[in-house]
Amino acid sequence: MSFPADSVGLVKPETLHFEQPLTLECGRTLPNFDLVYETYGELNAARSNAILICHALSGHHHAAGYHTPDDKRPGWWDTAIGPGKPIDTNRFYVVAVNNLGGCHGSSGPTSINPKTGEPWGPDFPLVTVKDWVNSQALLADRLGIEQWAAVVGGSLGGMQVLQWSIDYPERLRHALVIASAPRLSAQNIAFNEVARQSILTDPQFHQGHYAKHGTYPRQGLILARMLGHITYLSDDVMREKFGRDLRSGRFQFGFDVEFQVESYLRYQGETFSRNFDANTYLLMTKALDYFDPASEYDNSLENALAQAKCKFLVIAFTTDWRFPPERSKEIVDALLEVGHPVSYAAVQTDKGHDAFLLPIPTYLRMLKGYLQRVADEVETE
Repeated sequence: MSFPADSVGLVKPETLHFEQPLTLECGRTLPNFDLVYETYGELNAARSNAILICHALSGHHHAAGYHTPDDKRPGWWDTAIGPGKPIDTNRFYVVAVNNLGGCHGSSGPTSINPKTGEPWGPDFPLVTVKDWVNSQALLADRLGIEQWAAVVGGSLGGMQVLQWSIDYPERLRHALVIASAPRLSAQNIAFNEVARQSILTDPQFHQGHYAKHGTYPRQGLILARMLGHITYLSDDVMREKFGRDLRSGRFQFGFDVEFQVESYLRYQGETFSRNFDANTYLLMTKALDYFDPASEYDNSLENALAQAKCKFLVIAFTTDWRFPPERSKEIVDALLEVGHPVSYAAVQTDKGHDAFLLPIPTYLRMLKGYLQRVADEVETE
């Protein structure tokens, strides 16, 4: 297979093992842990051109390129990462990591508990955005990166970017926060709880020990993904893609799939259920719920972001009702209040929350323009 000229091509995941214990916010300690990551581009001699990519809820380390010549699809953010793309691998060294608690190689519920020799399952401790950022800082240490040129993320990834700017202000020059929020609304927590209950009440969940029973909560995962997917799309997109189209052209007067949108959601749910671990899904949604950096600073977002020393780019999307532009403006207003430099844009699109993953020309031009300035800044020092 010949890859597109702007692709990073074939990539190989790497695993770093950390022997030092990691104390988590929940009060428990991981005695050791693994992080799986991928890199694209070359680290310069000054080690100053590195960008960290933080993934969203169901994301992972495979952000760009292909693992084999036969792969049908590239990494999840291939639209933005590659030679000449907004995150230009001709100029940047890009690091994408699978977070702790994940199910794609980093230590999590599907990995082996060193104390028992068996998979952690539901016994893996709850992790938070702050825990992820602490582990990513250890990864940066091992890679010899004292300061990131930029930390970039969308949705839950954007929350990690905010946490980086607060907890490690000297270790990043730029923070790119995309389609995110300073904390979840009650409505978003409610969506997550419904998704969790669909998994927890599945007869095949077995209190999280489903692997011992040779099964998994398939129906619960399907329902969780169907619910989540609805919130990632806008009403305009769903109307455009599906309308009220019927698969057979007429009502069947039953409860099987009749509308095209039903077929689409069931397909998305089924696919997701085969590729994502249920215990990991529970952990990731809890990390979303718990995120609230202002809580450590007298419940003041201004006080929290006053710790930051980097420059910010904040991007929202007009039809994103999961994290609407108003939530991004909370971040922008807090940054302006404490005198931090910030650029902000609300991209006009009908694509909803998933817009941050899509090749929307205006959005990609914004990213590229901003990051070209970052690259120029790094290269002229």
